[in-house]
Amino acid sequence: MARCGRGSDPVNSDSQGVAKAEVRLKWDPSPWDQPPHHLDIIATTYSAEAPYGRPVYVVHFDSRSPDGTINMSRHSQTGQGFGYVEAMTLELDRLASSFARVVVGVAIHQTSGPKTFGDLSNAGVLVVEGYKELLKDDFAQVAGSTAATVAEFTRDTSAGWEFHRIVRGFDSDPLIFTAEMGSTP
Repeated sequence: MARCGRGSDPVNSDSQGVAKAEVRLKWDPSPWDQPPHHLDIIATTYSAEAPYGRPVYVVHFDSRSPDGTINMSRHSQTGQGFGYVEAMTLELDRLASSFARVVVGVAIHQTSGPKTFGDLSNAGVLVVEGYKELLKDDFAQVAGSTAATVAEFTRDTSAGWEFHRIVRGFDSDPLIFTAEMGSTP
């Protein structure tokens, strides 16, 4: 079940659109006597024929896109480390023309009992293109959710990519989230 957040205002880095973006994720580790908090960045790709249909493929911590255009460069299962401990790179300018949409979200693993973004401390997501910040969010507006979409990239008529902020909360585990994260708000 989705909970809507802020709107989806398009942001272009310039007239060429967004060519390459990085999504970064941070959160504080759980207290020493608690099971670890495990979050994941997830990206789903959609075809030009069905931009709101089923994902063509899903990229997360133990996978990458078949063509290598979307991959995880850092992964954490505990949040331990300094700053942003997980990162995913999206080379949108290299994606085949058959793709029209990419949605990126964050899911909390529920293996040690229900956890929401409100249960975490210092959680945050950052989306950048080079040195330009496209999105920075602390999940406060989706505090009662177990997963959230954060970004959408859509191919425009000139074959460039536009960024849209779509912070939207969901109440589902990571597997179900991958099937519903690209749905129409």
